[in-house]
Amino acid sequence: MSLIDQVEAALDTIRPYLEADGGNVSIEEITPENVVKLKLLGSCGSCPMSIMTLKAGIEQAIKRAVPEITSIEAINLTDIDDPNAVLPENLR
Repeated sequence: MSLIDQVEAALDTIRPYLEADGGNVSIEEITPENVVKLKLLGSCGSCPMSIMTLKAGIEQAIKRAVPEITSIEAINLTDIDDPNAVLPENLR
């Protein structure tokens, strides 16, 4: 199984939780240094808690399933202090 397939399988374990909040995630790239670059989709892309989702959920799931991954980055992370950030309806 390729690295990208392994990372997708890891993401599939947490996608139901992301989708429950109206969000999702897609793999943009896995660099030669084994850095996974993700794009946060739907409400995850504008949520001020997306850094927590990335660190506590997505990163843990990937690193547990695919230990050769060195780090995980989101290309469109919303800053927790962004005045335009929007919490998903069910988290308000």
